[in-house]
Amino acid sequence: MKLTANALKVLGARYLLKDDDGRVIETPKQLFERVAKVVAAVDTRFGQDALESEAAFFQLMIAREFLPNSPTLMNAGTEIGQLSACFVLPIEDSIDGIFDSLKNMAIVHKSGGGTGFSFSRIRPNGDAVKTTAGVASGPISFMKIYDAATEIIKQGGRRRGANMGILSVDHPDIIDFVTAKEKEDTLANFNISVAVTDSFMKAVERDEEYWLINPRTHRKVRKLKAKAVFDLITAMAWRTGDPGLIFIDEVNRRHPLARLGLIESTNPCGELPLLSYESCNLGSVNLAEMVVDGAVNWGKLRRVVRLAVHFLDNVIDAGKLPIPEITEITLANRKIGLGVMGFAEMLILLGISYVSEEALELSAKIAGFIEAEALQLSAELAGIRGSFPNFKLSWWPEKGLPELRNATVTTVAPTGTISIIAGTSSGIEPLFAVSYMREAMGDLELLEVNPIFERLAKERGFYSEALIEEIARTGSIQSFDIIPEDIRKLFLTTFDIPGDWHVRVQAAWQQQTDNAVSKTVNLSANATLDDVARIYKLAFELKCKGITVYRYGSKRSQVLYISGEKSRKRREPVRAGAEYAGECAAGECAF
Repeated sequence: MKLTANALKVLGARYLLKDDDGRVIETPKQLFERVAKVVAAVDTRFGQDALESEAAFFQLMIAREFLPNSPTLMNAGTEIGQLSACFVLPIEDSIDGIFDSLKNMAIVHKSGGGTGFSFSRIRPNGDAVKTTAGVASGPISFMKIYDAATEIIKQGGRRRGANMGILSVDHPDIIDFVTAKEKEDTLANFNISVAVTDSFMKAVERDEEYWLINPRTHRKVRKLKAKAVFDLITAMAWRTGDPGLIFIDEVNRRHPLARLGLIESTNPCGELPLLSYESCNLGSVNLAEMVVDGAVNWGKLRRVVRLAVHFLDNVIDAGKLPIPEITEITLANRKIGLGVMGFAEMLILLGISYVSEEALELSAKIAGFIEAEALQLSAELAGIRGSFPNFKLSWWPEKGLPELRNATVTTVAPTGTISIIAGTSSGIEPLFAVSYMREAMGDLELLEVNPIFERLAKERGFYSEALIEEIARTGSIQSFDIIPEDIRKLFLTTFDIPGDWHVRVQAAWQQQTDNAVSKTVNLSANATLDDVARIYKLAFELKCKGITVYRYGSKRSQVLYISGEKSRKRREPVRAGAEYAGECAAGECAF
């Protein structure tokens, strides 16, 4: 697999099986053999050749053309056996409902999954509690309980507990929610996002007031200035990285199963809007491996997408889902989320700048191709295995499609550690640095250089070890005149890219993706409040389903340090955490 030293470290720490004493007892090859065997075995239920699929799945993974989400790699063939990454759990406005959901969260986290919640149904702080003649403590108090439980459960686990907490913009406690993470250690195991409506965003533009509504009585309680709330959201995102925005009307407009109910929440990173109790398993195609001789190999991409959809559909049946309610709706809808990684490296290999109309055109073309091929394979699977049971309640019959095996097929997730294993860039994120120091083990740090840059530098005759070391001090090559201009235009890092281009790339992928797109708009430390506001507004205008912004340095603890910020010595290199792949530099925006 041509694994890097850091990929081997990540595999050993997170994925390879261990004995009771914590000693690694399998090799990377054996890991992928284990996963391929378990996932392919499902084929026998439908009279298909499991051995043929096992060989194809194994080759797909060791060639780094596709990798599934972490729970599949960790748990396939183990006693846990839970293979899905994303879950949404409902929270009702009662003590029983709140703590039943807390218990279910603990079960999901123990199995390696992440959870999303909407706290919008919980009555506001100070509201009446009829049964005790007392007053309610509000949703944020219960979020803190969930956060504390997550902190305890994750200790000793291989995968950090992760939550998404969402509150509707018209909830009476919205101001407290927006400012809930003002103190950095508060709700550390939550990403939080405000569910904003079309009418709210229009009220912001018109500088109008809007109503707050008590979820218990459904009565209007008071008005707030929409722009004042939006400005507060912007200010807190600028200061702390939270909250993000979920454009909830757009989410529900584009949900193929809208007849089953409204979506209120997403998984922890926002790429999977899900109904209550739904789960979804993810996997990502390595786009860097789809470039052959300087061009996209569409035949190869088609083969990989088809195999990946087959793989992900099998995962639904191969895994053990944690509670009956999750099993029931997951099998009824059979959602999968095929995404990508290595997009930044694909652009470089094709000679396309991330900041260009050509990049937007390619984004739409690749996303549309993956969507079309994924739907085609899902239809073929339905012909053999049957459609997902709720097919007739979906919008697919109205769109003239044949029966499908899966209600959704595509997404774009932050690929994190699986992109480190694959040796490529995360999701659709830009490169975070061209050369940098990577934390490895103990006090050991390794100098890492983007291999495409290193190859081109040697081919073009400007490579030197001194240059690489100098680049590592900032991660960016934009100030180096010795490097040809055409190379500098290709190797833009995340902080070299204007915020609006981050959003435009996200939107280009979103228009051809039937779940959602997770992407962090990483901004430099000198970004302004107006920059953040423009990004949020542009994301709404371009019909993104959600948006996250992180301004460098807005949290004390980060997993990416530029220009020696960690020690305040300007001559020290950029440093990246062992498992950082290019998403949110704080390490909390993506799990």
